[in-house]
Amino acid sequence: MAGPSGARSTIFSEVRSSVLAIRLVTGPDRLDTLVLPVRPGGPADGDAPAELVPTPSALPDDVLAEAAALIPAARLTGRPGEAREHLRPTRTPQRLLLLGVGDGDEAGWRTAGAALARAARAEARLVVALPEDAPAAVRGLAEGLLLGSYRFRLTEAGEAPALRDVDLLVADVEAYRPVLEVARTTAEMTRLARDLTNMPSSVKDPEWFAAQVEAAVSGTPDLHLRVREPDELATEGFGGILAVGNGSASGPRLVELDWRPADARTHVVLVGKGITFDTGGISIKPRDAMKLMRKDMAGAAAVVAATLGAAALKLPVRVTTLTPLAENMVSGSAFRPGDIIRHYGGLTSESTNSDAEGRLVLADALAYAVAELRPDLLVDLATLTGANAVALGKRTGALYSDNDELAEQLLTAIAAAGESAWRMPLPADYVEHLGSELADLHSSPSAGAGSVTAALFLREFTGDLRDRWVHVDMSAPSWADGDAAELTKGATGWGVRGLLRWLATLT
Repeated sequence: MAGPSGARSTIFSEVRSSVLAIRLVTGPDRLDTLVLPVRPGGPADGDAPAELVPTPSALPDDVLAEAAALIPAARLTGRPGEAREHLRPTRTPQRLLLLGVGDGDEAGWRTAGAALARAARAEARLVVALPEDAPAAVRGLAEGLLLGSYRFRLTEAGEAPALRDVDLLVADVEAYRPVLEVARTTAEMTRLARDLTNMPSSVKDPEWFAAQVEAAVSGTPDLHLRVREPDELATEGFGGILAVGNGSASGPRLVELDWRPADARTHVVLVGKGITFDTGGISIKPRDAMKLMRKDMAGAAAVVAATLGAAALKLPVRVTTLTPLAENMVSGSAFRPGDIIRHYGGLTSESTNSDAEGRLVLADALAYAVAELRPDLLVDLATLTGANAVALGKRTGALYSDNDELAEQLLTAIAAAGESAWRMPLPADYVEHLGSELADLHSSPSAGAGSVTAALFLREFTGDLRDRWVHVDMSAPSWADGDAAELTKGATGWGVRGLLRWLATLT
């Protein structure tokens, strides 16, 4: 395998999902279905009719005139994702598809691309005319097409989309080739994170996850991998990872993946929670709460995919990813409520709830990063608490940091990438809830807001990187209950797009 860009098809040969081929062209060599973008004709609160977006491509005048006449007849508004098909069986093109793109920003084009992937799933090939100034259009449309067409299947049953090829009509192919490459890599890495998260836990255990990372890294220069197995974790003192993983027949792992380009000036450590299945342990979850616990490693999937993306794009920033992997199971060797756990570096914690396990494995990884890796910036992503969804709903991650500038940079990148996060407080008066009579810290206090106290607990392991640390509780947006814009039902790959956008600003 050539490296990260080829990782998905090689690793997930059992997954029945295909990736669209998207090309930049200055003129179509075949024109069966033509897609023309439509935008609102005036202010959002006005009543001006929608209109075609001007494009530099030399399209037949009669086709453009016909499309313009269809817009009012079809009552198009130009809102992003709106799509109308018009059949022309005896002429070329045989089909016109009018596609709403909104005001032409990247978000509008991304939504339009996802809608197009669904509206034209029965077509084998599309030609899409783009505006003259097209960076936002190329990136947004390509990401939307690739993400909106995502399907995860472990069976041949069910009708697969026919759509395989999309040509983007632009004025200058070379000018937009780098933009398309960024979009393609971003979408492919997001799809990789979705595949990892969607994979059933009958297949996905810590050893399997580590093997997927090893296969993805193979043959890629400047990518370095170390996988610690249970004996090494015990020797080095990773007590939190061992405690959580001890109840499973599948032993825990710590994956350390390092993208180390020669021209890097900034070192970022990304930490992702990797609980490959979470029963809740002895503090067992109710049945319904356990059904989707294969997604409890979505943070690990996101940070691994973002690091592979940084390598594929050759971003000049060093990225070290740590994914503590464990399966939280019920058995005679499972850790008990009330156990005292000694974490990497020596801090101890009292856990009275074995279903608050994610923070225990993250604490080890954070402490190791501070003591041994000494990065410039430290960011962790975790499907940590149900309180995330209670506070912010299903689409938004909860972001915590003591660094205003760093928090704002990440929030800006996340929003630009089409994801959503909201900064939450780290109130000083909640720290008292972390007090324990037996240990340095109580990891699962019953008082205080759940997502906030979890973040405060993690902060205790950041040492002198406390003012350069960000925690994102992304339990809610890691999973979609249905299709919406570029999201498809199931794992969303949340965090990959935002992290890649942010890492690109550190060059």
